[in-house]
Amino acid sequence: MSQKEKLSIPYPVVVEGKYDKIRLSNVIDAQIIITDGFGIFKKEEKKLLLRRLAASSPLIVLTDSDGGGKIIRSHLSGMVPRDRIIPLYIPQIKGKERRKDKPSAAGTLGVEGMEDSLLYDLFLPYAKSDADPLERARENPLSKVDFFEDGLTGGPDSTKRRDELAAKVGLPSGMSANALLEALRLLLNYEEYLTLVGRGEE
Repeated sequence: MSQKEKLSIPYPVVVEGKYDKIRLSNVIDAQIIITDGFGIFKKEEKKLLLRRLAASSPLIVLTDSDGGGKIIRSHLSGMVPRDRIIPLYIPQIKGKERRKDKPSAAGTLGVEGMEDSLLYDLFLPYAKSDADPLERARENPLSKVDFFEDGLTGGPDSTKRRDELAAKVGLPSGMSANALLEALRLLLNYEEYLTLVGRGEE
């Protein structure tokens, strides 16, 4: 980040591994905690740490956008109250990290493979400010009713519609309706959502 100062993030940030932490350290000044991949499932000390942190501060969770990342994210959501998690997502970009001999099973880049500029933009809304992103999300009226009305749930092509909407805002495909709803309430205000789904004039 030669042209931009590091973002000061007031919340602990949870990532999968040490290389993710190294990458983020180029971009943000924050408490960064690693899960050691699936190691979080067995490490009671780490679980206790995250629960204690979540009691006093929201946790930003940023995992890879592959199957493993989804499993870890789901585990964390079951371990810490969901309203204490700020879920961030990287886009699904085909490629291979420089330090690896071959691509991941999903064939996509993980957090460590993201460009600094992309990570900067991802964390920018959560840099120290007077606005609490969780408070903004709580005040956002976007709901499952909107998802149903817009064909994002309950229809034969709802999964495809969710994937198309996710792509528009740089989120990975394959997100459940609940996960997508949580992410959109953090990322967009209600008017921006309506514009994206073609209801902006209503």
